[in-house]
Amino acid sequence: MKRYYVHKYNSNHEVHREDCSTNFDLSNMMYLGIYSNCTDAVREAKRTYPDADGCRICSSECHTK
Repeated sequence: MKRYYVHKYNSNHEVHREDCSTNFDLSNMMYLGIYSNCTDAVREAKRTYPDADGCRICSSECHTK
């Protein structure tokens, strides 16, 4: 189980795991919750940001764009 976050102010609303190597800025992120997979985290992110997508590095199985 990992904590997931989504970019708030970026036009690319990428979903990241807490241990993502991209070193995202938490001040630009919305906390989504704790999930066992990125599919559930992206689903939650899409409730606020319909264009949300998984990070190509830490959530590659959910990266579609």
